[in-house]
Amino acid sequence: MGIITAERRYNSFGLHMRQRLGQSVYKVNIDAGFTCPNRDGTVGVGGCTYCNNDSFRPSSCVPALGVRQQVENGIAYLSKRYKADKFIAYFQPYTNTYAPVEKLREIYYEALAHPNIVGIAVGTRPDAVDEEKFELLESIAKDYFVLIEFGLQSIYDKSLEYINRGHGYACFLQAIEMASKYSLLNIGAHIIVGFPTETTDEMLAMAEVVSGLPLGFLKIHQLQVVKGTPMAAEYERNPFFVFEYEQYLDFLVEFVQRLTPGLVLQRMFATAPDDILIAPIWNKSRQQILIDIENRFKSAGAYQGKWYGADTNTQL
Repeated sequence: MGIITAERRYNSFGLHMRQRLGQSVYKVNIDAGFTCPNRDGTVGVGGCTYCNNDSFRPSSCVPALGVRQQVENGIAYLSKRYKADKFIAYFQPYTNTYAPVEKLREIYYEALAHPNIVGIAVGTRPDAVDEEKFELLESIAKDYFVLIEFGLQSIYDKSLEYINRGHGYACFLQAIEMASKYSLLNIGAHIIVGFPTETTDEMLAMAEVVSGLPLGFLKIHQLQVVKGTPMAAEYERNPFFVFEYEQYLDFLVEFVQRLTPGLVLQRMFATAPDDILIAPIWNKSRQQILIDIENRFKSAGAYQGKWYGADTNTQL
């Protein structure tokens, strides 16, 4: 997984993939037209209260274009912008294992048919997987990089209920236990910090918990309130705490130092489009945030894993 040094304060996904595959790899976002069991009535309706998929997918990520066309469009854009030639097809919006396994096979291999695609990343929910789907992904992983990303959001059932998640923490634990039996799969989780149901200490405690799980990859970002969501209506009625910029940088340094050094960090913040973002308003570019994170780690003498396993009671 690499060694944390003064020059490398945390395990970034980009560097991990360069070391693993020998060159830079970029994600091509794909919307394959899936829905979600928390939207269609299978486990719930309305979806998670914070969720607006337009907050994280590019405008080129449109299911009507088809998987192959989205792959080609994404590669054309990224090749021009970054001079890249190797890519991962990232199935991101909604629940990307929520279909019969034969349909999944068709969709995944349609993306993999492009010669410059070296793997797939599949975003999903822990209540939308089973052995048959893991077996499909394991078979693909014999020839390609395969990452399955589970939306966890929080380890606290009170928070999962608050956001209308439609499953509890135990469901997530069962899913990753099942996934961990497939040795070729890379397993990731996604958490959100800043839910008003949690104290800062509870948020920080998640670092130690996820570090003890069979995960290789982790996404963490601040809660964002975006238009078109039930949470936006709640925030308008009764504004709750959201991380301001400096607060979040301080929190992130504290959190990452509590993580095991081996976890690869895919994301450490979110940047919803300005036209739908309600709060928090940071007015910072993605590049500036990355620079500020790096500088904050350096000024604090911080690095991933520094406090892992220690008895830490630091409060922000």
